[in-house]
Amino acid sequence: MLVVRSSHKPSATKRTILALIVGIILFVGSNFIDEYRIFQGAQVAAYLVGIVSIVLLTGYSGQITLGQGAFMAVGSYSAALAVQEFGLPIWITFFIAVLAAALFGAIIGISAGRLSGPYLAGATLAFAVGIPALANAIPILGGEQGLSFDIGYAPGKYADTVSPYKWLFWICALCAIIAVVIAVNITSSGLGRQWRAVRAHETAAALCGINPARSKVMAFTVSSGFAGLAGVSFSATVGLVSPSGFTLALSFLLLTGAILGGISHISGALGGAIIVVIIPTVFESWTEEASLGVATYLPGIIVSALLLLSIALAPEGPSEALHKLRRKH
Repeated sequence: MLVVRSSHKPSATKRTILALIVGIILFVGSNFIDEYRIFQGAQVAAYLVGIVSIVLLTGYSGQITLGQGAFMAVGSYSAALAVQEFGLPIWITFFIAVLAAALFGAIIGISAGRLSGPYLAGATLAFAVGIPALANAIPILGGEQGLSFDIGYAPGKYADTVSPYKWLFWICALCAIIAVVIAVNITSSGLGRQWRAVRAHETAAALCGINPARSKVMAFTVSSGFAGLAGVSFSATVGLVSPSGFTLALSFLLLTGAILGGISHISGALGGAIIVVIIPTVFESWTEEASLGVATYLPGIIVSALLLLSIALAPEGPSEALHKLRRKH
């Protein structure tokens, strides 16, 4: 009989209270941080949701993906079209992005249900390459120039007192907090235990009454919905939805962040997001101040070196190493 053990975790109520506390801290703290750091915080929040989507699919369900950026693109374009073609409010487009990306994820999940390992990775890779090219060829999607996506200013009387960057950060941080809470609740539920069972041993899971194919499709669907939310948050930070924003490099960057933070734990997603956003910016600034000719390449080299070190020293990520150390004590 297959047994999937889970460590003791706080209840859903405690997680919600903790999320509210974190939200209040971020809300108050944003009033004491300069605009550039606020903008970086919005970027971190967007990448955080994208990394969580990979952790759910790969870390919990065991399905390898190289195309998460494509699902982000689906969510972003759906949101942008909802605004430009139908004039819907911005806040509704976030839900549309999640639903559209989840639908595409379900379709891809059903199509790739019989694939695993490198074959599944290759299928998602093809999807990641094809979606930007397809968006570039469809006139309604704006071609190479893309579609504008501006979340605007804070409503009412707050428009004059709340800067656009702070308003952007509040929205992206709220999306990230909600996404993390939902993701943790999912992984603590029966669905999350099914994913871990299928990842551990697919045949044994089937003998226990779990439908592996349905479990994998559900994982693809849920993960893609999170990626859609990450996509619309990401587009909000740049104010544009275009094929150049969702290249294969974005999918690889998200996967790198997931590995660096810990592919098996949602708690490591924040660390991975900070690494892929903050560290390149810091090293780029240092190299420019020192007038080094490698300013363009050094950030990527540093992140790649961290990835190699993580694979060599902590294959499941630093967060897994910390979890093991805590269990020993």
